[in-house]
Amino acid sequence: MEMEPEKVNVRRGLSADTSSYRCATCHGDEDALMGHPIRGRAKSRSLSASPALASTKEFRRTRSLHGPCPVTTFGPKACVLQNPQTIMHIQDPASQRLTWNKSPKSVLVIKKIRDASLLQPFKELCVYLMEENNMIVYVEKKVLEDPAIVGDDSFGPVKKKFCTFREDYDDISNQIDFIHYDDISNQIDFIICLGGDGTLLYASSLFQGSVPPVMAFHLGSLGFLTPFNFENFQTQVAQVIQGNAAIILRSRLKVKVVKELRGKKMAIPNGVTENGVLASDWDTEAGKQVMQHQVLNEVVIDRGPSSYLSNVDVYLDGHLITTVQGDGVIVSTPTGSTAYAVAAGASMIHPNVPAIMITPICPHSLSFRPIVVPAGVELKIMLSPEARNTVWVSFDGRKRQEIRHGDSISITTSCYPLPSICVRDPVSDWFESLAQCLHWNVRKRQAHFTDEEGEEES
Repeated sequence: MEMEPEKVNVRRGLSADTSSYRCATCHGDEDALMGHPIRGRAKSRSLSASPALASTKEFRRTRSLHGPCPVTTFGPKACVLQNPQTIMHIQDPASQRLTWNKSPKSVLVIKKIRDASLLQPFKELCVYLMEENNMIVYVEKKVLEDPAIVGDDSFGPVKKKFCTFREDYDDISNQIDFIHYDDISNQIDFIICLGGDGTLLYASSLFQGSVPPVMAFHLGSLGFLTPFNFENFQTQVAQVIQGNAAIILRSRLKVKVVKELRGKKMAIPNGVTENGVLASDWDTEAGKQVMQHQVLNEVVIDRGPSSYLSNVDVYLDGHLITTVQGDGVIVSTPTGSTAYAVAAGASMIHPNVPAIMITPICPHSLSFRPIVVPAGVELKIMLSPEARNTVWVSFDGRKRQEIRHGDSISITTSCYPLPSICVRDPVSDWFESLAQCLHWNVRKRQAHFTDEEGEEES
């Protein structure tokens, strides 16, 4: 299947030099992904710098505390509708709406595995997408291996039309075959998730660069990140295909793990390492193993099976800010602030706030409170020289691995957010989730005074 190169269309009324809003320093990762690497370190753009200034090219910036400008093209056809009234380089999040350069033709449907209750919604959705919208539907290979789907003869004609992929192979085919994750973004126009928050996190992990727009249906246990109900899915999917939807850009963390080579061979058959990471994610650099992740919720560093306190040093932009002595530390996005972090005592932050949260897990200090730092900083976490044991790290609850002396974890805000489609708008959806899923500030109303009691008080 060949995908012709797409160009971002801009609505009428915008000036011809709207492309000046694209900051080359902010899009270093994007250019490298397209085969045009930029020498040196990609720097983020300050909000105070006007893109129209002729002296922009001579202006040298240090790392911006505002974080990188998010890439606002998602997959091959979707992008954020540009607002010509925007004053700042990053437009008002409340005005972010989905638009398509061309009508979407392909969709990735991700279904929660081993959940029989999702089989019927999955079948209805796929039939609707294929037969009524004539769309190409991608699914994971193991979804079609479910006995309930294999034995359903009525679903057979639809099943034959699926394009499939699976995690542990990297063969690329133009037919119904396996597609490597790194190439999915060039094939998929948008994503539909059927399940809970874990299904959305899994979808995020498939895309290490630009993520197509994600429409998440609440068919799991909690559903804080899945705002859509499935009852009237036809109407809602039709609106998304037409480009009539608000989106929220959920920032992700770009994580780089550097490990000392200790003479142990990591790769095993099928190109998968012993900890479940694709071998293609590894690179040998100056005698070290380097692995990168895009994380939607949080990076968790904990003491693992050891009975000792974890003892890790936390650096911010090269400066040692503290040593964490306790069960561990959580570094989370605003989206992840309502997950593990809030259970550890952190505040809940709206996803549009550009920030990174640092939350200790059971610290051995009463004064160690969670903190919020600007999105543009770079954190580095290492084992303290005095540490009695190693620590373990996981990324959105996946790919858990051991961190030893000499290893390091670098974390900063990624320029590739996850564009999540909203039911109404980013603010209404978030407070609806707080009320419905976390029962935020739910209590019985205080009774009002009767007329007699009011007179007595006065």
